[in-house]
Amino acid sequence: METLEQYSILLVYSAMAIYALAFISFALDLAKRSSQIKADEVAAAPAELVGAFVSGRSGVTDAPVVASTGAAGASGVDAGPKRSVTLRIGVALTVIGFLLQLVGVVLRGIAAERVPWANMYEFSITGTLLIMGVFLVVLMRQDLRFLGTFITGLVLILLGVSTVNYYVAVVPLPPALDSAWLVIHVFVASLGTAFFALGGALSGIQLLQNRRETAKGSKFLNFRLLDTLPDSVRLENLAYRINIVGFVFWTFTLIAGAVWAERAWGRYWGWDTKEVWTFIIWVIYAGYIHARATKGWRGSRSAWLALIGFAAVLFNFGVVNVFFKGLHAYSGL
Repeated sequence: METLEQYSILLVYSAMAIYALAFISFALDLAKRSSQIKADEVAAAPAELVGAFVSGRSGVTDAPVVASTGAAGASGVDAGPKRSVTLRIGVALTVIGFLLQLVGVVLRGIAAERVPWANMYEFSITGTLLIMGVFLVVLMRQDLRFLGTFITGLVLILLGVSTVNYYVAVVPLPPALDSAWLVIHVFVASLGTAFFALGGALSGIQLLQNRRETAKGSKFLNFRLLDTLPDSVRLENLAYRINIVGFVFWTFTLIAGAVWAERAWGRYWGWDTKEVWTFIIWVIYAGYIHARATKGWRGSRSAWLALIGFAAVLFNFGVVNVFFKGLHAYSGL
């Protein structure tokens, strides 16, 4: 079993290396977006001069048609072959890294003879695996490849912190965790976290795009690559739909946790620190969904609320799990 555990960590490190290459590929795509827009603007300048000259000679008052300055346009749909190579490489590397990490997680579970999410390290490698999995599945329905840099970067940071600070050898389950609810409760919580991560990335870009759109003509946030990304309304709608899915999973997490607590400790709710923060996260996202659906919160207000929710998720994962003592202190550290 020790050999399987060693193979597992080796595969996780290999996946991190592949994710790093994918991150570079996605970053190169973002850089090419900016350079392509600049080239389009330079090419459009002579056309404007010619159009003005022709309209002056012929008496035509209509403005000349100028080449588009963005490869995505208002719809945010990627176009053009100049970015397709780096994007395809980035997605392909992400798939390879995901498969390597998947095998690593499975081997960890086989070595432990249980599901591989009983401590902080195992929860980290499983949770980041699901973040990547959700990202790849969503790519089949929506072209969100522009998020590749942010998702691979987030996963790399989380895996780096986990392998350095949270790694522990395989150990038997504590009695309170030796339950079928471990499989259900923690897996669904990880799945909800994955959707919240994707929604948080969209909300972060939405804030930049919204600020850029409301500050037209100023030098603030004059990032050319934002011209190639979806507009703030489309980003907000995508984030809202993805966060709703995450909220559904998180609601089930809260209910399953209460049922498990009753089975393990004889009460549904005990104001344990982990229980409180799980409820706080639920309240934030419930407020986000309610405010946007019924109170008309749009634009930066909804994005900030979504980001506050994801910040609470990260705090719950990285701080509450490690530094707060309680009945849920199963970090293994």
